[in-house]
Amino acid sequence: MKAEVFPDQDDLRRSMMALGKAAKSAAGILAQSSDAQRNAGLLAAAAALRARQNEILAANGADMAEAREKGLTEALLDRLELNPQRVEAMAVGLEEIAKLPDPLNRVLESTTRPNGLRIEKVSVPLGVIGIIYESRPNVTADAGALCLKAGNAAILRGGSESARSSAAILEALQNGLVAAGLPESAIQRPPTSDREAVGILLKMSDSVDVIIPRGGRGLIERVMNESRVPVLAHLDGLCHTYIHAAADLDKARAIALNAKMRRTGICGATETLLVDRAAVASHLQPVLRDLAEAGCELRGDESVRALVPDVKAATDADWDTEYLAPILSVRVVDDLVEAVAHINRHGSHHTECIVTEDAAAAQRFMAEVDAGIVLHNASTQFADGGEFGMGAEIGISTGKLHARGPVGAQQLTSTKYRVHGSGQVRP
Repeated sequence: MKAEVFPDQDDLRRSMMALGKAAKSAAGILAQSSDAQRNAGLLAAAAALRARQNEILAANGADMAEAREKGLTEALLDRLELNPQRVEAMAVGLEEIAKLPDPLNRVLESTTRPNGLRIEKVSVPLGVIGIIYESRPNVTADAGALCLKAGNAAILRGGSESARSSAAILEALQNGLVAAGLPESAIQRPPTSDREAVGILLKMSDSVDVIIPRGGRGLIERVMNESRVPVLAHLDGLCHTYIHAAADLDKARAIALNAKMRRTGICGATETLLVDRAAVASHLQPVLRDLAEAGCELRGDESVRALVPDVKAATDADWDTEYLAPILSVRVVDDLVEAVAHINRHGSHHTECIVTEDAAAAQRFMAEVDAGIVLHNASTQFADGGEFGMGAEIGISTGKLHARGPVGAQQLTSTKYRVHGSGQVRP
């Protein structure tokens, strides 16, 4: 399971080129495979995850010990850690993906032209997808499974801190591929954790069709700056919950607490709470009390601190910070217009929520906020492909091209046009 060391960068480049060539060949086979065969691979992989649970947890234990020695934050340690429940969740996720409808060869549009030509727009695989992610070893299972379901080959480059865990999970996925008669090279990882492997992967335009980065701003910026392959970006999750003037207090309390504190280290966690000035007297103190009692550090603007003096003073930087920790910035806004303006200026276009009983206000918020996911009266922690019925997700796309929001199997397809004629020639 130990990654190879390549003191000679030419050797690493040759190894990566061979990896890409094998992935391209595997993608051609997957594109012609049946949904039943790919599902068989997923189910066999789920069984292998369960059978290899002890090996996976042992590998993760080694990763966790090294991560603690290096001083990784609690948020990153939470993302990295596996336990029997999380391994079982990975297996169940694969089984849920296998139950999804076949995303390939769907006729998306069909028209017949006046000259008799019948034109169909159909879904096809993207090809070879390179996925670069940090910390979370479960992404290895989710990403590999979703790529397989959509007929794509995958090159998975997890963070060095999760190298042992990801390698153990990958072996289970490859066991499933072989059991289903599919090429083991359909899901691979670079042979080393060397950062240079990422640089090479980003330039492998001959064999890689799409790059999907999933991680912090530093990773995303590097990929966007260096990649010669089209990028489907998953940026950080600077999410907001806005308590509108017409918010139900009980809903506001439950949603704000869950959105921040259920899991603070995930991209769907709320990082800024906005409270309408008309709701301050009735809502602000109960909501903040719940959060403080749950162990959340609160940082507020002057209006917040005037009513709750124990709250720390927020700085300008707080409105642009993804904490991934039990810290929440809180601001009072005059109305919905100011709330939307704040979100569109400071948010990362990921997930935003309004709590209100005013349907018109909710509709306006959801229309005007620029984000991949907008929620009405529901926690931002629902920003998850599994919760959307996708079985799992590769990430939440914050861009506007190809796919936006949760990226599941259907979003990992492209299209082609099939044109049926009866001898027509163009005049």
